[in-house]
Amino acid sequence: MGPMNTASAEGPGLLHRSGRWCARHAWRIVTLWVLLLAGLGAADHAWGGTFADSFSLPGTGAQTGADLIEAHTTGAGGTAAPLVLHTAGGTVAAHREAVAAAVAGLDRLPDVLSVADPLNTPGAVSPRGDTARLTVRFDGNPAGFDPSYLARVDAAVEPLRAEGVTVEYGEPLGQPASAGSADRVSEGIGLAVAVLVLLIGFGSVAAAGLPLLTAVLGLAVALGALGLLAGPFDFARASPTLAAMMGLGVGVDYALFLATRYRALLHAGAEPDEAVGRTVATSGRAVLVAAATVAMALGGLCASGVGFIGTLGIAAGLSVVVAAAASVTLTPALLGLLGRRVDRLHVRTPVAEPTGASDVWHRWALGVARRPWVSLTAGLLLLGILALPAASMRLGHVDAGAQSTARTDRRAYDLITEGFGPGANGPLTVVAQLDSGRISDPAGREDLAASLRRELTAVPGVASVTAPVTSADRALLLTTVTPATGPRDPATARLVHTLRDETVPHALAGTGATGYVTGTAAAAQTFTDTLAATLPRIVGVVVAAAFLLLLTVFRSPLIALKAAVLNLFSIAAACGVVVAVFQWGWGGALFGVSEPVPVESYVPMMMFAIVFGLSMDYEVFLLSRIREVWLDRRDNHLAVATGIAATARVITCAALIMTSVFLAFLLSTNVAVKMLALGLGVSVVLDATVVRLLLVPASMYLFGRANWWLPERLDRLLPRLDPEGPAPASTTGPAPAPAREPGPEPDPVPTPVPLPGDRR
Repeated sequence: MGPMNTASAEGPGLLHRSGRWCARHAWRIVTLWVLLLAGLGAADHAWGGTFADSFSLPGTGAQTGADLIEAHTTGAGGTAAPLVLHTAGGTVAAHREAVAAAVAGLDRLPDVLSVADPLNTPGAVSPRGDTARLTVRFDGNPAGFDPSYLARVDAAVEPLRAEGVTVEYGEPLGQPASAGSADRVSEGIGLAVAVLVLLIGFGSVAAAGLPLLTAVLGLAVALGALGLLAGPFDFARASPTLAAMMGLGVGVDYALFLATRYRALLHAGAEPDEAVGRTVATSGRAVLVAAATVAMALGGLCASGVGFIGTLGIAAGLSVVVAAAASVTLTPALLGLLGRRVDRLHVRTPVAEPTGASDVWHRWALGVARRPWVSLTAGLLLLGILALPAASMRLGHVDAGAQSTARTDRRAYDLITEGFGPGANGPLTVVAQLDSGRISDPAGREDLAASLRRELTAVPGVASVTAPVTSADRALLLTTVTPATGPRDPATARLVHTLRDETVPHALAGTGATGYVTGTAAAAQTFTDTLAATLPRIVGVVVAAAFLLLLTVFRSPLIALKAAVLNLFSIAAACGVVVAVFQWGWGGALFGVSEPVPVESYVPMMMFAIVFGLSMDYEVFLLSRIREVWLDRRDNHLAVATGIAATARVITCAALIMTSVFLAFLLSTNVAVKMLALGLGVSVVLDATVVRLLLVPASMYLFGRANWWLPERLDRLLPRLDPEGPAPASTTGPAPAPAREPGPEPDPVPTPVPLPGDRR
């Protein structure tokens, strides 16, 4: 006999009852979700905010310097964006009247604080005179402006274009100008592939459409809520895209797992309402655990202390939570409406989960059992080879210079490089905050200015240094340093560190003044340094939290530890692929990146959190089925083979769908989104193949009964949280007896003996 069936002895649990209730009151649930979607959509339209990147890092030298400039310099507030003017022949000065008309037109636009006429601004015209930078200051970040705002900017600069002057919009104004429908196309591709995979995998139009309907409705609700949150809070530009990637991917997966279990229960003879209840009590519980793991990993990004990263994690986590909520409420309701018609409108004979030992996946598991060490070594070797490039990862900010030349901000970047030199795209501002003695001593200020400029000019890698000027209130001394290299060049990063850590402190030593290095390039480098220093803490927090959650769910220290370690291997492999493609340039042109670029500084942290969470998804679903058989039969060999066979098709289909969703976002115009898309797509493939088919079964065969060991004292301390719970015996029938193949024999247990932590 197996252990006592708790469900039968104690009656249906909360999830079981909620699943049946949703099935019996389906129209109420569907109406509730439709009303929620309509309400959030209306609220977002009325009070929702916009999305714009903010790399503010309070307490850092770059941020302090910027704050001092804004506080002590007239007209330095808001966000500055260059409009680059270029003439193919002649000079910009020859179009003085058109320049003046454009300046006046821009100055009349809403959200504009000031406009600097390039013909009256020192250093704003290139040495040849054919290129000029017209700087506009906005009261907000123009990256978050509606694209329709650009029509008014176009109208303001029309006098210049009418005279044949090229006008391009630099960052951040060029970002909404370059925004297109690539993300909508990506979502469409992901959905189309999902339809195809579901139809091929399950044969039924109804069974294929249900996960898609749940995922799309859940994603729409999540995006409405995210837009509403963007009103009072600042969210990065990539937040909606990341939320769409995650919400669509996991939403289809979660609903798919429930629909698959429901169909298996129907085929086993259960009544529809009861089948829905058992589905939510088993696979629904696994969905909640998996979603909690993903959300917890994404929430761990808040531990970085960087608001930009935290908001990305919140955006993605919100879509995952909503997808899980839709899966355990809306999916049961739709299943209740379909009843036994779930296989209607089939394009081929519908199929359910495999139940026999002759299944190809069952035979695969037995093949791994015959050579567990070979399988484990081969899997780890493959992941190790893919991870090798990650050792040379170079973090940085991917600016407009890496974008497609079809974008106006890229063309503006190139014009600045040609007219002023590559370093002009990322000038550095040195801020010296003077003491009271220097303020009252003009001669002392002049000596300090001369000394500071002399030392800055002598630093290798500096192209030019402007004469230091004193702010109107005589509190600051300001000078601009133009690097000889572009913002993405490693030499520029070294220059920022040299100026910040050595040159400026040395030049101001003994003067009583305090120096800061700021500007876009300095802020980007500070952001990169901060994230690099924070990454180990994020890894530790997420891994520790995931270990505790899996330990509680599966009552096994070994399974929890093994899952965390294997996930780190797959993450390293995915990072290696990203480095090889984007940093080394191996095939980057295929993805719209024309030259090697550094890895965007926040991508590794985001990849770690997302991949770690998603890897746990499949881990939870697979191990839940393995443990279900183990609790019933106490045969580790049988449990692993049956778990692999029972979940193989549904996990394979889910992985194909999620991979297609992620890879479709390679069409995005944002290079950082491309990196995330490739990294996440590769990680899902590796997790669903190498990890699931080789590493997990091989390691579980090698460890045998130790997989299920739990110290008695720890068992008493841990709360009870079973991801699936034992289903009634009639749910799936007895576990199949495997065809015995040469390999490790199952542990002989004539009379099952409950282990600590097992349900009794």
